[in-house]
Order: sequence, then structure tokens, then C-alpha cells
Amino acid sequence: MAVSIKSEREIGLMRDSGKILAEVHAKLGEAIKPGMTTLDIDRLGEKLIRSYGCIPNFLNYNGFPASICVSVNEQVVHGIPTDDRILKEGDIVSLDAGLIYKGYHSDAARTHAVGKISEEAELLIERTKQSFFEGIKAAVEGGHLFDISNRIDSYISQFGYGIVRELVGHGIGTKLHEDPQIPNFAQRRKGLKLKAGMTLAVEPMINMGRCDVEWLADDWTVVSADGSLSAHYENTILVTEGEPEILTLL
Repeated sequence: MAVSIKSEREIGLMRDSGKILAEVHAKLGEAIKPGMTTLDIDRLGEKLIRSYGCIPNFLNYNGFPASICVSVNEQVVHGIPTDDRILKEGDIVSLDAGLIYKGYHSDAARTHAVGKISEEAELLIERTKQSFFEGIKAAVEGGHLFDISNRIDSYISQFGYGIVRELVGHGIGTKLHEDPQIPNFAQRRKGLKLKAGMTLAVEPMINMGRCDVEWLADDWTVVSADGSLSAHYENTILVTEGEPEILTLL
């Protein structure tokens, strides 16, 4: 497994890429409201990304037909935006987005409430986000990759939620998906030793019910097998000699 160590120049470009993506996510989050279609979100996301002179890295990636993955309620990830899926009060919607800035990728995901949602849905979103922050406490030079996985699992398992196993985090840089793969569930092995300059996309995907997922007929959209709500939270991070740096947060 060849995990790239970024130079100072590359880290600077990835910081810029991440900051732009954080701004795109913030603007998308502000725009979400009942009555929007998932295609409305995609069009706005692509417009925002291109307004910064960047390229949406999801568009046509392995054939994906949109710039933003828009996943509603039981959809875990890779939801394809359409003009007939209308957001309604009480929904939750996960937005997974990425962009390329001067050849360097960033990747981040957020789950948003559409209007007023149930307390159970609020807790799922909040705990999925917190599991990311628990996980990256282990993203330190000299630590091991699967310490991140184990911390996410340890935090989430207390709530009885299902941690999606078929989809994992990943390295990122001049390619959207680089080594290593980063599971969100506990591992018996330690995994590789972390080094300063590694850039990782850590992204817990958590179901309110069981961990099992299915793919819809479009071959992209992943849903919880039991129809339970699912939340997704992701940031691109930099491993440093001290605490990890989150590149996709404002």
C-alpha cells in the first residue's frame, strides 16, 4: 500500500481546496428548505463549485451523473439528484460533495434537517458528526490507522446504531480515492502507522437501525436495508505532528 505524503506546497493547495469546499457546503446548508428538489441542490452545488474556478470531482466519476450526492432519509450515500424528489418537512438529507482545485481534491459530507425533524433524527445527525470528531482524536503521527476506526465504533456502538461496513473512508490528494481505506467499524489489526503529511477523508455513515445496506436499481444509490434513517458526516483531514488539521471546516 503506497500512501502519499504531501509536501508543504501540496498541503497548501489542499488547504485551499478544502476551504472552498467548506464554503460550498455552508451555502448549500443555508439553502435547504422544504419544497426544493434534490436536483435543485445539485444545480446550486455545481454552480457554487464552478464559481470558485473549481471542478466538481463527482461529476462523471465512474459514471456518476451529478456533482452532488443528495441522499434523503433511508438513503445512505450516492443518491442521484432528480427533479421529482421533493424535500419535505421532517426529512433529513445528506450532501456529499467534492471539488478539484489546481489538481487537488477535497471531499466532505454533511447531513441536514429539512425544517423541523424528530428528536431521534436530530440525535442521529448529532452523534454521527460527533463520531467523526471522536475518531480523528486518533489521527496523530505515530498512531495507527485503525485506531480511528476503533474510536468511531466505540462511540457509536453505545447507541445501538448500525455502522455501514460496505463503504469506508479513504486517502485523498491528486486523486479523489487514494490509499488507505479507512473503515468506520472496529478492526482487530492496527493498520498502517500514521505519518505527518498524510491526507485522509474520514466519513462515518451511520444507520439508525441495522448496519445492512442495499443498492437500488440505478446501481448508485445505497439505502439502509431496513428502511431506517441514515446520516453521513465527512471531512478531509491532514495528519500533523500534533493534532490533526481539518481542511474542510470554516
